[in-house]
Amino acid sequence: MPVQWMVGTSGDDQPVSIKIRALVVDARVREYVLGPPHEVTERLFVVRRVFRVNDALPEDAAPKWQWQRGGWLLVDRLTGRISAVNLPEFDVVYSASSWHRDYVAYCGVSDDGKKTFAIVAELNRKKPVLKKPLLRVLPDDAGPDSACSVPAWQRSPTRVTFEAPGPDKQTFAIRGHTADIVNDDEEDEEVSK
Repeated sequence: MPVQWMVGTSGDDQPVSIKIRALVVDARVREYVLGPPHEVTERLFVVRRVFRVNDALPEDAAPKWQWQRGGWLLVDRLTGRISAVNLPEFDVVYSASSWHRDYVAYCGVSDDGKKTFAIVAELNRKKPVLKKPLLRVLPDDAGPDSACSVPAWQRSPTRVTFEAPGPDKQTFAIRGHTADIVNDDEEDEEVSK
């Protein structure tokens, strides 16, 4: 169903129309979600959460509900268990995610909003596989998913490319719980072999 999402915190911001759907477990609506799910295994999948918050002030007579985007949920098809995925430096407004296997790549934002990071996290690991500062500061008028464009994954060997606006493009090779930066020279050598 289409709903209105209030992106900013100022009163003059225009709502953005998003399409959400119910996540039903055992014939009960457990959560509302946004976007396509990512299949991690045949049993587990992740999906982006949306929820309603009451934006009413204490002097308002009635609740004033607004839809907000949330983080990611891990869903177990066998047990029906739903748990939140804790992603370091993930910002629900500015971070655009890209999943590959049980890895997620996104541009994280520091708590003060002045720094951005290229982050690759693995499910069920507290520390990220990769956390590298990007030469990008979010402007005050930044829009949704604007920390950087959606990271692009490559298979065999597993690589991820982060492309922030401007000349800041970096590719990393992911090997288990480590990540190495890939130089353009190395890439050209592999192509010529």
